[in-house]
Amino acid sequence: MATERSDVRIHEPRGDNQWLTGLVFVALAAQFMTVSMLAASMAPGYDFAQGAISDLGVIDETAPLFNASLVAAGALNLVGGYLFYRSHGTRWILAVYVLAAIGATGAGAVPLDTGDLHGLFALAAFLGFNLEAIASGTRVAGPMKAISVLAGVVGLAFVAVMAVGDAGTPAVFGPIGHGGAERLIVYPPMLWLLAFGGYLLAEPPIDAAAD
Repeated sequence: MATERSDVRIHEPRGDNQWLTGLVFVALAAQFMTVSMLAASMAPGYDFAQGAISDLGVIDETAPLFNASLVAAGALNLVGGYLFYRSHGTRWILAVYVLAAIGATGAGAVPLDTGDLHGLFALAAFLGFNLEAIASGTRVAGPMKAISVLAGVVGLAFVAVMAVGDAGTPAVFGPIGHGGAERLIVYPPMLWLLAFGGYLLAEPPIDAAAD
């Protein structure tokens, strides 16, 4: 029976999937952030401050592009998470990547106007992507560890803000509104994926920290 590895070295920076993992993470974040910004500029009457990001998935002019980008983000996160798992061998970290992948793919396949299921998928993505930043930080050292933890903590803090605001206290959003608060859930892990992907592409082999 295979056992879970707790202290595994990534042997070669251009072998053993490190470069490919980094490339997948960069592609994921770059495509999603680019599509989100383009869709927000294309959607007629879209309110950046008050509108939900998922509104872009139900507006006729942007729905196909935005929902496809969400599904792609989920698929790429699953691939990248698995490639990263092959380097560190820790199953609970892989599980967090899977949670985020299911959330993003589900949110794209089940748009906002189809019912409550979309909200559950979106919540899984919000939690999953931010938790994967923190979890991945346990496998690196130095500034990248701090960046990983900071990104995840900021995103999770705004998940809490969103929960309070949507529960009937919209004043908690302040001047940035619902849309700004939601972007502070989504943008930190996306920017982290760009940074982490670049780190994996550029760095020599890294040691996985022990559990």
